[in-house]
Amino acid sequence: MIPFNKPYCSGRELSYIQEVCHSTTMSGNGQFTKLCHGFLEKRYGFRKCLLCTSGTDALEMCAMLCQLKPGDEVIVPSYTFVSSALAFLREGAYVRFADSGESDPNITVEQIEPLINEKTRVIVVVHYAGVACDMDAIMALAEKHGLLVVEDAAHAIDSFYKGRPLGSIGHLAAFSFHETKNINCGEGGMLVVNDERFVSRAEILWEKGTNRAEFYRGMVNKYGWCDMGSSFLPSEFNAAFLWAQLEQIDDIQGRRRHIWERYDQALRGKLGAGITLPDLPDYATKNYHMYYLLCPSLSVRSRLMDYLKNHGVQTTFHYLPLHSSKYYEDKHDGRALPNCDRYADTLVRLPLYYELTDDEIDKICKLICNFKG
Repeated sequence: MIPFNKPYCSGRELSYIQEVCHSTTMSGNGQFTKLCHGFLEKRYGFRKCLLCTSGTDALEMCAMLCQLKPGDEVIVPSYTFVSSALAFLREGAYVRFADSGESDPNITVEQIEPLINEKTRVIVVVHYAGVACDMDAIMALAEKHGLLVVEDAAHAIDSFYKGRPLGSIGHLAAFSFHETKNINCGEGGMLVVNDERFVSRAEILWEKGTNRAEFYRGMVNKYGWCDMGSSFLPSEFNAAFLWAQLEQIDDIQGRRRHIWERYDQALRGKLGAGITLPDLPDYATKNYHMYYLLCPSLSVRSRLMDYLKNHGVQTTFHYLPLHSSKYYEDKHDGRALPNCDRYADTLVRLPLYYELTDDEIDKICKLICNFKG
């Protein structure tokens, strides 16, 4: 069986973890955490990076920094992972789900603007598959209405919008380093703060509600409890693993690009059974996080996935609509979100990981091209 995903190790992870074992600091915010922060801030121009134990933690910090009150509303795409919404629900906000666009699963200004009212405080954008939402239009809309923008960039490391790194445009951003992501540490994430107003409080939330980070920098002579917070920072073991990955990011991205382009060359214009491929908007780059197909119906997708599985290829669909989930369907305002439903029923993700061989890619493509529906 060709698996859907296989986490990649660059070769230095164990060596760096061994360094942590022999060091004086195994808890968070040590040598490897600082290396990761410095690398990411320099490479992408992020104002402030804070590693977290997951992308969910990073989103929860975003929600806390937005200082929401009961009754405040947050606009979130329905076609996303539950954490994109849950982080804001936990702060007492009401989530108003937006539909996806016609051409790809991202939300658009046309889907967002009708949902804005006097209670709206935040727009959450999800850069699906590492492909940018139209951030100029969304930021202009947010400025017009005095709203904050949070980029859920869980898929989007090393991807760009009009030359600007994703995660650097909104007021706040969250990344994931889960094992399924391009760069991983098993479980991990990162908060990015691009607005100076939030930098100091972000560090306090990150350090369990204390000003411990300032203490370690020698800015105060003792630290104490200042605010809400939690233990969001990961251990040095996670950071050491992540640092080994970041050192090899260009190699990892190069290999993923090769795989993505081999798929695209073999499949584009050669698919039957009503299966199509997504088109990339001209303002966005690819970061080769995902290669996916769109089937004409749920029944065709089911047959395709069964056919590939029977021939030794594991594929997967993706999100179920959050607006019609068991937890939220009685809270949703009743609007139909047809594009979200369509992607939930028809999208198929193909295997894409560093060690996937050309022969395996060719096998997968041949099977898909031979599929008759």
